[in-house]
Amino acid sequence: MAEANPLSPANANLRSDHEAAALQSQAELKRKKRIKVGIYVTVFVVVQIIVGTIIALTVMRVKTPRLRLGEIKVQNITAVPATPSFEVNFTTQIRVKNTNWGPYKFDASNVTFEYEGETLAQLGIPKGKAGMLSTKKYDVSVSLNSKGLKNSNLGSDLNTGVLSLTSTARLTGKVELMMVMKKKKAIGMYCRLEFNLSTKQIQFMKCDWI
Repeated sequence: MAEANPLSPANANLRSDHEAAALQSQAELKRKKRIKVGIYVTVFVVVQIIVGTIIALTVMRVKTPRLRLGEIKVQNITAVPATPSFEVNFTTQIRVKNTNWGPYKFDASNVTFEYEGETLAQLGIPKGKAGMLSTKKYDVSVSLNSKGLKNSNLGSDLNTGVLSLTSTARLTGKVELMMVMKKKKAIGMYCRLEFNLSTKQIQFMKCDWI
């Protein structure tokens, strides 16, 4: 009966070389896999940082809402320089513009119309909310007259053919973001109005935020 001969030294060395090569190949594959995982993790972290920065600079940035008057549609204007006296009736809108990614909730307030610092009328702004990226609008009718004014220059001002008035308002409230962050924001308005007494129309209006 033939007996099996043990591997010769040459065969043993060859097998050892194959095993070493296989182990080295496995180690290289693991190293490449770790490098890929590292790259994926790095890319993920960088993307998260970029997204977080964009959100912080846009969505989570609290901007001050805007308050102004809308288009003025004159219904009637009468002016008597000799008396002197005037009466102006018009319709307009009170607009609260919110450019935040969350609602702006504000308290009740007033819009005041004045001639040379003297109050002609006040209109109430009810407590309300301007939604995310939207404008809250209130339609109002305004009636102004010179009764009770003490300004001695009214007659000469009316003789120019232009009636200059101002309108001011201030709102206080909070902007709410992501239902967790609330930031107090107060907004003010100063509008200059000029009514042409000949054409009986408004000829100039500019509203600034204060």
